[in-house]
Amino acid sequence: MLTHRERLQACLTGDAALDRPPVALWRHFPVDDQAPESLAEAVLFFQHTYDFDLVKVTPASSFCLKDWGVEDVWEGDGEGTRRYTRSVVKKPQDWEHLKALDPRKAPHLAAQLACLRQLRRELGAEVPLLQTIFSPFSQAKHLVGNELFQVHLRKYPQAVMKGLEAVAETTRRFVEAAGETGIDGIFYAVQHAQAGVLAWSEYKTLALPLDRQVIEPAGAWPFNLLHLHGADIYFELAAELPFQIVNWHDRETPPTLVEARKSFSGTLCGGISQRTIVLSETADVRREALDAIAQTRGRKFILGTGCVVPVTAPHGNILAARRSVEGHA
Repeated sequence: MLTHRERLQACLTGDAALDRPPVALWRHFPVDDQAPESLAEAVLFFQHTYDFDLVKVTPASSFCLKDWGVEDVWEGDGEGTRRYTRSVVKKPQDWEHLKALDPRKAPHLAAQLACLRQLRRELGAEVPLLQTIFSPFSQAKHLVGNELFQVHLRKYPQAVMKGLEAVAETTRRFVEAAGETGIDGIFYAVQHAQAGVLAWSEYKTLALPLDRQVIEPAGAWPFNLLHLHGADIYFELAAELPFQIVNWHDRETPPTLVEARKSFSGTLCGGISQRTIVLSETADVRREALDAIAQTRGRKFILGTGCVVPVTAPHGNILAARRSVEGHA
């Protein structure tokens, strides 16, 4: 039997010695995600319960923004996310006052680094560990509010881009510091590569250079994963960035797993919808998982959900997803 690290590596290289498709699900841990120790403990408990082939750390999205003064609150959201209650950009000129931060000194960024060190120590070397990194655009919408971000971006692009440079440099520094904790890759969350949000030409001109800046320190790491969030995504972004794995809501928006295989030679991750894992019976979860394995023939494929597992997902459904890969060489 392969270790988790060996299995994931065999999956990514298409090695015929792969014993079964890897499986990995991740979720938010509301309330627990407000301190590095309790987040690490929650992540470890989840991993010890289900024994996934990689651990993706999912802090509250505000972890990378609070050092600029953003505030948020937990109100019981089904996905485990928090509502933002205080932005720091009120007018276009405020973008120009954002300064790049040192993640080793900024309290909330430093706390997440402490969480990663604890996880690396307690998980051991054979469990691949990935840290969530939000793209600069994904962070910016919470600095100002999503609708106002779109207005500022189009009416005051120079001011916004100056602020985004500070966000990108801070994030690049955090990725570099996270690498020193012993993680194996990043989970890079992109939320603006959607036709309903930006034109592809806008994304390539404005956002893509920042993406490349941020992920540069992770270039040599073995298990980097690109998450394309939302509907009507620009899947072609996967060909523009050097990620080994790509994850998206494949059950809700094109491309399907079969279609994606035609344009992406790396490893696909997904196959189970968030709705199924929350609202369906265990047999339906297993059926969807097996269909995904059949679509990919279990090669260069990691079974997962299109995004986070909602905190309302039943234990039995998560277990059904985990067990569905057994016996599928």
